[in-house]
Amino acid sequence: MLEVLRRVIQEVNGARNLDAALSTMVRRIRKAMQTDVCSFYLYDKELESLVLMETIGLRTQAVGRVVLPLGEGLVGLVAKRSEPLNLEDAQSHSHFRYFEATGEERYSSFLGVPIIHQRHMLGVLVVQQAEKRRYDDEDEAFLVTMAAQLSGVLAHALATGNLTRPALPGGQAMFKGVAASPGMAMGEAVVITPPADLNSVPDLIPSDQEYEIARLKEAIGKTRDEIRAAAERLVNRISSQELALFDVYQQMLGEAALSEEVEKRIREGQWAPGALADVVRRHVQYLERVDDDYLRERAADIRDLGRRVLAHLQEDTPSTPETYPDNAILVGDEISVAMLGEVPRDKLKGLVSVRGSSTSHVAIVARAMGIPTVLGMVDLPLPRLNGAPVVLDGHRGRLFVRPAAELQTRYASLIAEEKVLSEVLEHEQDLPSRTPDGHEMPLMVNTGLAVDASALLKSRIGGVGLYRTEVPFMITERFPGEKEQMRMYREQLKGFAPLPVVMRTLDIGGDKDLPYFPIEEANPFLGWRGMRVTLDHPEVLMVQLRAMLKASHDLGNLYVLLPMITNVEEVDEAIRLLDRAILELGEEGIKVERPKVGVMIEVPATIYQMDALAKRVDFFSVGSNDLTQYLLAVDRNNPRVSSLYDALHPALLGALQELAQDAKRLNKPISLCGELAGDPAGALLLMAMGFTSLSMNAPSLPKVRAAIRRVTLADAQTLLKEIMRLDTPALVHEHLNKRLDEWQLSHLLPPRD
Repeated sequence: MLEVLRRVIQEVNGARNLDAALSTMVRRIRKAMQTDVCSFYLYDKELESLVLMETIGLRTQAVGRVVLPLGEGLVGLVAKRSEPLNLEDAQSHSHFRYFEATGEERYSSFLGVPIIHQRHMLGVLVVQQAEKRRYDDEDEAFLVTMAAQLSGVLAHALATGNLTRPALPGGQAMFKGVAASPGMAMGEAVVITPPADLNSVPDLIPSDQEYEIARLKEAIGKTRDEIRAAAERLVNRISSQELALFDVYQQMLGEAALSEEVEKRIREGQWAPGALADVVRRHVQYLERVDDDYLRERAADIRDLGRRVLAHLQEDTPSTPETYPDNAILVGDEISVAMLGEVPRDKLKGLVSVRGSSTSHVAIVARAMGIPTVLGMVDLPLPRLNGAPVVLDGHRGRLFVRPAAELQTRYASLIAEEKVLSEVLEHEQDLPSRTPDGHEMPLMVNTGLAVDASALLKSRIGGVGLYRTEVPFMITERFPGEKEQMRMYREQLKGFAPLPVVMRTLDIGGDKDLPYFPIEEANPFLGWRGMRVTLDHPEVLMVQLRAMLKASHDLGNLYVLLPMITNVEEVDEAIRLLDRAILELGEEGIKVERPKVGVMIEVPATIYQMDALAKRVDFFSVGSNDLTQYLLAVDRNNPRVSSLYDALHPALLGALQELAQDAKRLNKPISLCGELAGDPAGALLLMAMGFTSLSMNAPSLPKVRAAIRRVTLADAQTLLKEIMRLDTPALVHEHLNKRLDEWQLSHLLPPRD
């Protein structure tokens, strides 16, 4: 049966279109199960009904004409219950319904299984037989497996408009990925395909090695020019540190990296395209073995560069359009920073990629440019998507392909409202973050890139609540030295002085890794990350602490934050190293003040160690993104489970309230620097809990400030009491939406379903 299943799946996946796939499938299943009938019913969400789409055994004139409302008939019952139904005598079942057009009165036995894709009902697969037959467990398992395989084929067909039956109004499909940059956009899908295929290069022995080396260098030179031109097009749109990502590309193309290694392979007897493909594949395979988002993104960068060089070696031009529509939504298997730079900024409205995560280079640049982006859209069908009208929702990680008119109208209105709202809120950004009943709620900003924005932000914030020191480490090819780090930190501290700047020590591992310091682990989020790494490498931490202390000389606004703390001993050891750095600098004639030290509360264990931690540190900072992941056991960068990640889960809200109460009892300030702080409704709850400051990405500041300026602390506290009595995330969201509607603040929240 397994061999039969494999053959059927191959034929279905290889079919030229959906009609052919369905026809092949029902015939092969009928033969494999030695039964009389096999039929496929498609669920139409608009009609809330199932339509007979393909059959072998029933009358063909019934196709497209038999329509069963959800829950009606045996097929409707399978769809409603979302579970198989196996009957020896179908006509005796209370839900049996006879359709004269089908001629199914001849058939007694019935086995139906649902076809489900990402929890959405797509249809029902049915087999029937004239004689009474109880289909056995193996039969049922076979049909369930076929239905699971068909779900992906159907989802792709819906997205590409390949369902053309007149019984089906429209062809709208929705795909989900990881929200990497917020915002909404409507436009036309522009599918970017790789410029060349590294896997289809033949092995050839060169007749002239020097000629092969010369044309390799010429191809690399042309690729360098392409990357440089892409960087120049973005030079006025992103900060100097983000532009440094293009330097990473240039370094990869340098003599000591790609060129030298490929040249060596040519001298060993391989022509230039084959040598290049060998080297790039080897690098990519090594990096992709590491279970880590950042290193996988570096593999994508190398693959992209390899394809570009290969295209020039093959005398092809990269397969990017010569012209772009005015509302281009860039779609691809992998979208690199270089590809992003090739699209005119005024025409680029959104980005969608099958691969990638929220930590990728392209995600970093997209957020800086304010481009709605969804990555990790694993089920997206790229063929025939080019030119399709799409709606991109970067708030919730959704792409609607061939949207219905009603959905287009709704999103056009939402996008217009968001634009007007941002213009209105801009006028109050220099006003205090104070509630109508006089409670001050300091708002701080998260930084790591875009330090050039400090002058604009300074008058609008209470300081930097989180400076991610690992970002500058990510965009270099080695650990930056003490002087380099000191210059970067000084720029931050001086730019925001006298406001406090909370600098988190190097926080790598998990979803953040360094190309020159790979961490190969089966489960990186539960592995070697944060303080666990830097305490094991005190030479790295000491250089960073010395650089921070020297950068803070005469400014006095440095706060040091220790990430990924699990045990109190880790704090003691880190503080000993800090004190040693202060002593060393004093011996060198550099007198610095001891900065305030805090710990990140992101590992659930620290929730129960607040008293012990309070004896050692000056402040607490809750990293709600990781705390949510660890409490809920959900990887938010995994699109298959990301819907379970919810920062308003009752368990998390309970933990946060307990943390705020403990900090107040211990007389320690407590901040929160995760995405929950940048959610206007979440910010009101955190204020009510007693958090002393909130830190967020700069684009979130206007809406959070607006919410705080319009809701009294007393009302927020009442809201918190109501919320803490609710049992599910859905009820929490529903109640928050209701209250913000009553306060006429619903426009501050992301769009709802």
